[in-house]
Amino acid sequence: MSLQPVRLSASFKEKVWGSERLRPWYPDAKVKIGEVWFGEERNLPILVKLLFTTGRLSVQVHPDDEFAARHHGEGARGKTEMWHILRADPGAKIALGFREPVEAHRLPDYCASGEIERLLNWIEVQAGDTYFTPAGTVHAIGGGLVLCEIQQQSDITYRLYDYGRPRELHLERGLQVLHTSTHPGPRARVDLGTGAQLLAECEYFRTELYEFERGIDHGLTDGRDEILIFIAGSGSIGGQTYNAGEAWLLPNGIGAVKIEPLAPTRFLRTWAP
Repeated sequence: MSLQPVRLSASFKEKVWGSERLRPWYPDAKVKIGEVWFGEERNLPILVKLLFTTGRLSVQVHPDDEFAARHHGEGARGKTEMWHILRADPGAKIALGFREPVEAHRLPDYCASGEIERLLNWIEVQAGDTYFTPAGTVHAIGGGLVLCEIQQQSDITYRLYDYGRPRELHLERGLQVLHTSTHPGPRARVDLGTGAQLLAECEYFRTELYEFERGIDHGLTDGRDEILIFIAGSGSIGGQTYNAGEAWLLPNGIGAVKIEPLAPTRFLRTWAP
């Protein structure tokens, strides 16, 4: 039997900072949905999410692989991630790193008082921006955003400040792994000359953006599974119907896949190198 594209399951997560406004990707919700996880049960090396925000997420940081394995058990992974902005209300912001280098010995007091939020580098964002967030980067996501997050398959998060919400903080470990340096800001797209643009690349994933209105024969990278995240449009992939807000697994060995749009389509293509 020949291999076929597989629509990944979508798991909707209610969050206090989430949103009921999910269109045009999904019908609007009656509760605040903060995250949609794709293929959660498959334990792929890459985890894909859509995030919907009306309030600020916690100030947090993630460990690298070495720290994760040492403190969370053999096989635990760190968390390097990227964000591609799908929608941004006027003035919506994210925070990446610090506005200027900070003194590490003062960070416990900054976290305890909430001063750390003011010291972060808050960046006003717009749809189409891409940000790369390596492990160790202190970060926060503001309200009024929809974004696609592509990350290592890990859910290890160290919260440093959470606006007084009754959730556990992880100052000791978080302060051990964070970097006190500044962040370079948004990633510049690189035109690959194939109808695709490179958005981000690291040892854990590579992500490209495709935009098209006519059918394409999509060829896979040899020897690797791929995930396509449809962020706009509708049509068929390998003879099956796709819609915006879906992620599809293209298994290794599937060969070229025909994608026929019924509406102008954009998708993110990502895989683990």
